[in-house]
Amino acid sequence: MARFFKYKSVEELLAENARLGTDLRFSDDFTVFDRPVKIGALTAGNRWCIHPMEGCDGNPDGSPGELTFRRYGRFGAGGAKVIWGEACAVTEDGRANPRQVVLNETTRDAFARLVADCRKAHRDANGDDSDLVIGLQLTHSGRYSYRRPILATHDPLLDQRTVVDRKMGRPVTPDYSLISDDELKRLVDHYVAAARLAREVGFQFVDVKQCHRYLLSELLGARNRPGQYGGSFENRTRLPREIFDAIRAEVPGITLTTRLNVYDGIPFSKAADDAGSPDAWTVPLANGWGMSESDPFTVDLTEPLRWIGEMRRLGVVLVNVSMGNPYAQPHFNRPFEYPPPDGYESPEHPLVGVDRHFRATESVQRAYPDLPVVGTGYSYLQEFMPQAGAANLRDGRVTIVGVGRAALAQPDFVRQLREAGRLDRKRVCRTFSYCTALMRAKDHPLGQYPTGCPPFDKEGYGEIWKEVQELQVKKNNP
Repeated sequence: MARFFKYKSVEELLAENARLGTDLRFSDDFTVFDRPVKIGALTAGNRWCIHPMEGCDGNPDGSPGELTFRRYGRFGAGGAKVIWGEACAVTEDGRANPRQVVLNETTRDAFARLVADCRKAHRDANGDDSDLVIGLQLTHSGRYSYRRPILATHDPLLDQRTVVDRKMGRPVTPDYSLISDDELKRLVDHYVAAARLAREVGFQFVDVKQCHRYLLSELLGARNRPGQYGGSFENRTRLPREIFDAIRAEVPGITLTTRLNVYDGIPFSKAADDAGSPDAWTVPLANGWGMSESDPFTVDLTEPLRWIGEMRRLGVVLVNVSMGNPYAQPHFNRPFEYPPPDGYESPEHPLVGVDRHFRATESVQRAYPDLPVVGTGYSYLQEFMPQAGAANLRDGRVTIVGVGRAALAQPDFVRQLREAGRLDRKRVCRTFSYCTALMRAKDHPLGQYPTGCPPFDKEGYGEIWKEVQELQVKKNNP
């Protein structure tokens, strides 16, 4: 197994940067993080964002569970001034797993407590929450809905790995029905209802999720879908446009944001040497977003940049840039050192993946210099994450630095930087993929194990990880 991250200093990283031909930059001036930033009518007190990461730890009714409250309390205390709440399904049949949170009239009081507890933890640890911005990601999981796949379009590359019968392992077939135009139209009301409740329980913004090949993300690339929601650019962006229009009209006071794929890529599978290998593909590609129709490895931001411009006119004031599909090519989505047990070894140097994120984000930021843009891809840089974020802020490549897996390992990283000027190396995320492995573990009485960071949060997830390992041993030795 190839191991890439052997760097002990920024100088060593810069030497690797030169060898790889990437454009990674580093700065020790962390004062850039302390500048407040306007997000529409809101103000965030620093340039750190906690990414939306599902804990898979909600209750069957969709309410936050004990570990959900614990996680957001830790995020609140950590010091980041933008906390981007995780994917919250807008319909029951759109849940990605049976423990995904759902905001409705039944669960609203629990969500109100979640927001209040997060704010209190922030005040107790940081002294002031007037410049803390908390939002919620609204999602429909589409082909990754756990009850049954809900397809926006047929994808010849993804259909063969989209399971319609989990017990038998059967993939969807070419005659599997797509979600209808009428059903898509009805989803608008569900997004509005969720946005209204989000505002009522204390969330300041909602994210209409358009990433990672969930429903709205899949629609963006659905060139082969018939009807008014597929084919042309106008049609493929129609449903999110209708959702933004409806929320803006019916939920005054809520800030509109989105986490957006700017590049989809194609699926990879484990080859004989355990490395990821791209699935066989033909041109022109049937669908996809942010990539050339003739070369799926070439990022083409023409349509994503056009859509961001249109979303700004629809009232979207913050864009979180992402890419890839965690189910099909996780090295695009989150560059890693160690794959999960069912995954492949990285087919590229992970720093190339980090650079892909940084370059795409910079292209968005340069095209719209007055739009707050959240960047992704920092966790792989481990203890050098702050230096990379500081340089990207300094050089105008991004407005806010987003942190995902690294925040599970040490949610207090912002306070560490403020108080010690560096991260605690003994608790830095090493991208072991334990969190992903937990997400993939389904043999739980509730149908899904919760996910977190077993190596550096043993109190919360040590016993859970031990149980999952024991189950795996039993599977391998029946």
